[in-house]
Amino acid sequence: MEEEKNNKLLILYASQTGNAMDAAERLSREAERSDCPAVSVRSMDEFQPSDLPNEDTVIFVVSTTGQGETPDSMKGFWRFLLQRNLSREWLKRVHYAVFGLGDSSYQKYNFVAKKLDKRLLDLGATSIIERGLGDDQHPSGYEGDLDPWMSSLWNMLYQKNPKLLPKGPDFVTSEVTSIDQPKIQIIYHDVDEEQPQLSTSMDLKCLEMQIERARSMTPGKYSAKNRPGCFLKMTKNYPLSRAGSGKDVRHFEFEAVSCSIEYEVGDVLEVLPGQSTAAVDAFIKRCNLNPESYITVEPRDQENKLGASSLLFPVKLKTFVELTMDVASASPRRYFFEVMSIFASAEHEKERLQYFASPEGRDDLYQYNQKERRTVLEVLEDFPSVQMPFEWLVQLVPPLKTRAFSISSSPSVHPNQVHLTVSVVSWTTPYKRKRTGLCSSWLASLDPQQQRVLIPAWITKGSLPPPPPSLPLILIGPGTGCAPFRGFVEERALQSKSGPTAPILFFFGCRNEKNDFLYNDFWLSHSQPDGVLSETKGGGFYVAFSRDQPKKVYVQHEMREQGMKIWNMLAQGAAVYVAGSSNKMPSDVFSTFEEIVSTENQVPRETALKWLRALEKAGKYRVEAWS
Repeated sequence: MEEEKNNKLLILYASQTGNAMDAAERLSREAERSDCPAVSVRSMDEFQPSDLPNEDTVIFVVSTTGQGETPDSMKGFWRFLLQRNLSREWLKRVHYAVFGLGDSSYQKYNFVAKKLDKRLLDLGATSIIERGLGDDQHPSGYEGDLDPWMSSLWNMLYQKNPKLLPKGPDFVTSEVTSIDQPKIQIIYHDVDEEQPQLSTSMDLKCLEMQIERARSMTPGKYSAKNRPGCFLKMTKNYPLSRAGSGKDVRHFEFEAVSCSIEYEVGDVLEVLPGQSTAAVDAFIKRCNLNPESYITVEPRDQENKLGASSLLFPVKLKTFVELTMDVASASPRRYFFEVMSIFASAEHEKERLQYFASPEGRDDLYQYNQKERRTVLEVLEDFPSVQMPFEWLVQLVPPLKTRAFSISSSPSVHPNQVHLTVSVVSWTTPYKRKRTGLCSSWLASLDPQQQRVLIPAWITKGSLPPPPPSLPLILIGPGTGCAPFRGFVEERALQSKSGPTAPILFFFGCRNEKNDFLYNDFWLSHSQPDGVLSETKGGGFYVAFSRDQPKKVYVQHEMREQGMKIWNMLAQGAAVYVAGSSNKMPSDVFSTFEEIVSTENQVPRETALKWLRALEKAGKYRVEAWS
């Protein structure tokens, strides 16, 4: 039994967008190619953390999200590891390795991998190899760090126990000429043509069932957004930025259909985007599929199948693709190219795909694929001789994911409505190809007067909890970062009508006063002497226009100007909320606060930093940032 345990490799991953899951599955495939006797890959929320001491060799693959946050699937696992009653010898028989996925442009780069590594050591586990840190900024993305780390890992594992990799540590990187069966199987059904049409009063229930059925069959365990929380219809869609300014920022308003919407200020709306019918049809045609056939998708292995089949109802193939497979906006992953190479019948295509899937071709693949944001459909069209079975496509095409937006309204002010402030994403690739964001451009294309599109949505908690009326607030929200604060200001303005409320100090930033001063009239009206942003009430509204003068001015400059005011509010117990782009803004704003606390309080920077860290710990310094 002990012998068996020693020859088993457990790979645990925590993924927010699917990259960590992808890296974990790649580790597992490479170990299997070297004839590892037993490899198991599990999402952390599918593993009982109390079983960890019974394992011999565990590889952890964890991503860091937002400002150093743990992925949702790791939260319970991490809470368990932090228990005080776990001894320093709890994991003394366990050998482990940690690989992290992060982005070095963030302040808390790979924070989750670092803290997990430290905690495992504290609990007595033995590290096989120094932790690996994948960086999205690397010319090949996280794989630029994963490849060399993996090669060292196999060497160390082979030295520790040759029986773990019977074919030796170098076999794993050899060329792939065959692949196993896909992890899923597709069953085709004869279904009576009399399916209910989506035009009756049944359409909502029917749509809800279709979405839940299709999405509950998708492989991959990092999103459980199956049954919509509610359906919305758009009632308003208008631009906030000036036409021709190079930016398209829009204000959207939605109403709930059939059920009332319940949320609090600071909450987040997740939307399942609609895909272009033309793109879905082109994908189905390219892959020689029958859009009208009815299918169910099941795991191939018995262990995962139990209980799954009884819940599955056949759905139309075209509906399944539309609701679950991102065919025209997400880029496929490296393994997609590896599997394509097996199914390529033209020799030159096979060679190119094998090169892309090899370590030598990694940088070129990154340039061709991720940098250019090639879609699955584009890649398949570039390699016309490839005919992949539908099972493989379902397993490997990136899943259609919900997109999250900060809600920019107060439910007390707009009952049964939800508002969003959205920048319509578009960019040009290195080869000058125009790309657009799937969800933002889809929402922007909807015309509330012409169409009645039912939008599946979910409301979730954001990082900015609703403050009591007595809590003074310092808000920093450049660009669309102002979205949640529009809701906070609306709510407090309403509260101020029935009793005293604490002041709000708000710092907004944009490029030009004329082009993208979002909600200009709204902020200025609340800055009037009787408004919640008024200076006479102890608050204030300060805006930085970065491009309206030769020297750029950002929110940090305005904050320094108001340093004394900021410190006085902090001394009165104010909470700080920061929202906006996750690039450098959150860390620049944090160091400006550090500077202000140090200057106004006449203490060293280290003391100011400790003071701010305590504020964070008390839940009074919060950041909601997105990339």
